[in-house]
Amino acid sequence: MAYLTLSGKEPAEAVLKDAEARVKKLKRPPHLAIIVLGDYKPSQIYVRKKIETAEKIGLKTTAHRLPENTSEKELLGLIDKLNRDDGIDGYIVQTPLPKHINNKKVSESISPGKDVDGYTPANMGKVLLNIFDEATFPPATPFGVMKVLEYYKVQMNGAEAVVIGRGDTVGKPMAMMLLHKNCTVTVCHSKTRDLAKHTTTADIIIAAAGAPGLLKADMVKEGAWIVDVGTTRVTVDGKDKVVGDVDFENVIKKANCSPVPGGVGPMTVAMLILNTVKAAEYHQK
Repeated sequence: MAYLTLSGKEPAEAVLKDAEARVKKLKRPPHLAIIVLGDYKPSQIYVRKKIETAEKIGLKTTAHRLPENTSEKELLGLIDKLNRDDGIDGYIVQTPLPKHINNKKVSESISPGKDVDGYTPANMGKVLLNIFDEATFPPATPFGVMKVLEYYKVQMNGAEAVVIGRGDTVGKPMAMMLLHKNCTVTVCHSKTRDLAKHTTTADIIIAAAGAPGLLKADMVKEGAWIVDVGTTRVTVDGKDKVVGDVDFENVIKKANCSPVPGGVGPMTVAMLILNTVKAAEYHQK
């Protein structure tokens, strides 16, 4: 039996088409700002992709590229400036941040109404409480995963779901979103004693551990739905390569699975842009 490769390209295009139509109805283009510190190559690639995609559907973008040794005080000062700038609808602080920057302090400083990455305590709290109103911006990656599952018409009501990873940006909000769709959710992590015991009975698996090749074919049941959120850069034959948490080549013979790259990545960008359009709609009311 052939199983589906869960591409993020088509669902991302559907989201962006909707966002573009909404942009045309606004008084002015939504304005997305991005703060990026240092020259970390993956961050630069992600920022470029976000800007290109946003501008393609009519958004205005501004990139604040700061040196890696930018002080925390200076970064927080820029965040405060963006919070007070009525011309900015939403902005993100690209991660990972340099070690001398307190991530928690940064997330707490971002205005929830401009937090289009969805990682402030206020937006995370709304996800926990299942509040998705006009002023709520859910975390882009787990929100994108949900859209992928919906696009491929995955039955979530009553499904057994396993989330591998308990991080603040994906694992925790992912578990909550699945729970709100009536899944029975198990969260596994580095201290889980027998990962396969949980994954072999799961209907849905979200792999977000950042551990290359962690999920093998003998750890999944026939016909399961698997979304790989893991992205780790490795060097193969002298070349950089991005790999996921799933042994895709073998798992796809047994279950439906998203690839890395080409799976969740496009959806993360699309959901960020959709959140920005939504913020602009809210601000221009």
